[in-house]
Amino acid sequence: MRCCACLFQQSLQCSPSKMAAGESNSRSSCLNLSNPGPLGNAQASNGVHSAPAGNAGSAAAAGGLNRTAGSTNPQPGLDSDVAVRATPSAQHQARQAASQSASAAAAAVVAVAAAAVAAGASGEAPGSSASNMTAASSACSADTAAISSSLPGSPASVLVYREPVYNWQATKSTVKERFALAVGSAVFDAMFNGGMATTSTEIELPDVEPAAFLALLKFLYSDEVQIGPETVMTTLYTAKKYAVPALEAHCVEFLKKNLRADNAFMLLTQARLFDEPQLASLCLENIDKNTADALAAEGFTDIDLDTLVAVLERDTLGVREVRLFGAAVRWAEAETQRQQLQPTPENKRRVLGKALGLIRFPLMTIEEFAAGPAQSGILTDREVVSLFLHFTVNPKPHVEFIDRPRCCLRGKECSITRFGQVESRWGYSGTSDRIRFSVNRRIFVVGFGLYGSIHGPTDYQVNIQIIHTDSNTVLGQNDTGFSCDGTANTFRVMFKEPVEILPSVNYIACATLKGPDSHYGTKGMRKVTHEAPATGTKTCFTFCYAAGNNNGTSVEDGQIPEVIFYT
Repeated sequence: MRCCACLFQQSLQCSPSKMAAGESNSRSSCLNLSNPGPLGNAQASNGVHSAPAGNAGSAAAAGGLNRTAGSTNPQPGLDSDVAVRATPSAQHQARQAASQSASAAAAAVVAVAAAAVAAGASGEAPGSSASNMTAASSACSADTAAISSSLPGSPASVLVYREPVYNWQATKSTVKERFALAVGSAVFDAMFNGGMATTSTEIELPDVEPAAFLALLKFLYSDEVQIGPETVMTTLYTAKKYAVPALEAHCVEFLKKNLRADNAFMLLTQARLFDEPQLASLCLENIDKNTADALAAEGFTDIDLDTLVAVLERDTLGVREVRLFGAAVRWAEAETQRQQLQPTPENKRRVLGKALGLIRFPLMTIEEFAAGPAQSGILTDREVVSLFLHFTVNPKPHVEFIDRPRCCLRGKECSITRFGQVESRWGYSGTSDRIRFSVNRRIFVVGFGLYGSIHGPTDYQVNIQIIHTDSNTVLGQNDTGFSCDGTANTFRVMFKEPVEILPSVNYIACATLKGPDSHYGTKGMRKVTHEAPATGTKTCFTFCYAAGNNNGTSVEDGQIPEVIFYT
């Protein structure tokens, strides 16, 4: 890596002349631009330049050098180069002075960068740091002059050859343009890609990624946004660290545009870490809509426990519980490795902690539960027995896991009642009660309200279904049971997963009960409208007779009095 003095000579666009530091027949350093040409360019000169006596004296005192001039009064016709001769001691002292001045020049570059960051963090306009940049630039110029004055042969008069130099500042009229050019220079590339060392000091960089810090500087002084998939998170961190909300907003917008199912969990973790609630909400919505794909993504097993809990708590996930359990087991295996534990069932349960209780085992079928969770070893024997009893007997015993269905949409649960009066008695002989219906808008049906026994508290076994009428496809079903108290109230029977109902499509609601005679409804309505209290949104149900064997249920009377749904 080149030294700072070389880099600054290049950045100042000086001629590529060599410093005279003991070399005979070499050109003096071209650092004095006191004779500007057109557009500020230095003019070529073979003449003699005399430094003020005061300046020469102070330079000599500061450096403590004994200099020997080669030929201070050259004759006309001599070559433009000047042979500068110096003692070995003077050469060593000159090199020391040059090294110290190079270090000071490098420090000046850091001052420019620090001024840039300070201006951005305080909310100043980029131009307000011009004075700081000018001061740092002046310090660089002073140090370069010191290098020149400390060389052998520099007192009084020295013949210096200067080539025309392009003055880049003359063509850049604004601080924004000048800084944009400076940021792309070799000096900044050296500083922010591994640091820049000098003979006497090592420049300390901020505790952020160099590429992200450089992106911050470019944005502050040129409004140029440089964000990519590999750098967006480090740039977001840097923007937050130095309080640059405009760049932070660009990073968040970039993440929103590139949000997909396969990176939703990774971005959710970062959004929670950086306290970006809007981005976190978008990630969760994406996971709700693409739950299976998001769980299958490689980044899922890298999330922390709190993020896993936040997802499993949601009622809006669109996936079966058995798949959620499988994903949780995969995460637990990865977590045991991170904690350097053996991946035993006991350790998997330990790392899952409260997340295990958020998996809704009662919503699984008995076949799904028996093939997976029951044999995993993660559940205790008591939990396995109670869940098997929940699947097979009535009345169902209490279980420690949530049995509320997940709904694919947010909002409050709604229900409609299609009968105006309740009567008794309605018998069952193994035939299904059926009613055809359609709606005016998209909804998700989560269950039915059914009538119970007229003979007091009783348990029923029941199978509920929703069938697509045209294709005769069963869209959702559940084999379950319910307990009634002998009153004319309705009793909730829920599907394992919400069933999507599209507008203007015919469906059949079906319930097959096993138990004693029950209450039934009369004075049925062909159209029933539900109006949401908060928004005024109306959901209109239209009921029709379901042809075939329907156990007598019709629009006017029968079973299936309520439909429970979300909008």
